[in-house]
Amino acid sequence: MFTTKPFGGPSAMSWGLALLLTAAAGQAVADGEVRVTPLGSHDGEFCSRDRALIFEDPDGTRILYDAGRTVAGPDDDRLGDIHGVLVSHMHGDHVGDQRIARTNAGTCAAPDTSVSTLPQSNTVDIAVKKQAKIITGSEMPAFFAAKLSEQGGDAANSQLVRFGAERTLGGVAITTVPAVHSNGVSPGFLSGPLAEYLKAAGVGASVGPPTGYVLTFSNGLVVYLSGDTGITAEQQLVVNGHYGAELVVMNIGDTYTTGPKEAAYVINDLVQPRAVIASHANEAATHDGKLQTGTRTAMFRDLVKVPVHVPLSGRTMAFDGEGQCTEGCDGS
Repeated sequence: MFTTKPFGGPSAMSWGLALLLTAAAGQAVADGEVRVTPLGSHDGEFCSRDRALIFEDPDGTRILYDAGRTVAGPDDDRLGDIHGVLVSHMHGDHVGDQRIARTNAGTCAAPDTSVSTLPQSNTVDIAVKKQAKIITGSEMPAFFAAKLSEQGGDAANSQLVRFGAERTLGGVAITTVPAVHSNGVSPGFLSGPLAEYLKAAGVGASVGPPTGYVLTFSNGLVVYLSGDTGITAEQQLVVNGHYGAELVVMNIGDTYTTGPKEAAYVINDLVQPRAVIASHANEAATHDGKLQTGTRTAMFRDLVKVPVHVPLSGRTMAFDGEGQCTEGCDGS
């Protein structure tokens, strides 16, 4: 048993005032929405090479995730200010070994990404022009530091955050989590004898394990970015159990990553978020902005028990602190 002082006494008044102030502070933190804008190859569609997403915190911090091949370089007028760039792993379709020259070139199934960005990468080109920080795990920071220097940028803008650690950018807390995939650097990103040796051997240079990310925004929203991954125990023990992710960006492309059935298991049974954004489908998932039947994305949507949002290029979605979409999710 415990007792309290009569209501109205000095201690009770102080305690009540503290509760009111705490609640007000909590409401201030919870206010605002996180805005998520896909940057795909074709306006208003979800296409085969689409990976890139911009996350904007209520405080204005803007983070680009996996620029890949569908951002038209650092001068793409869809980018705006970029403060941070995240790279899940070094495969060309995520770091950007080539890119589009403009949107809507080629088809949704086979976009024209013929502009080479080697040996730097679309990621590095964007980070240098925007003076943004590249935040990665494993052994990737040293690689990006060297690339930034080669391009005339600041090597210190390549920053490390490893599993279980945390780095903040504006109002966003960032950490990496394990992913099950590969993470070799193609010889095309390298120069000198090493590049030739690796190319001749048919292998790439390892920069440690690939990662996913967990982002905690200033409105309280926790987002899991899966990167390219299979099913992992950490999705339940860490992403759900420790971080409590409410919104997930989930790869569903099959063969190279989880397929739609496996990805649905991750969402329904392991992470159990409030909502999910489909990603990395490796298909022309939509036509005229409508999800096509018979696609992997449609199968994933039908199997998942929470709302599935389709990332239509250029269409901004807004999420509150609990992972509920409040705007722009007509493609769900």
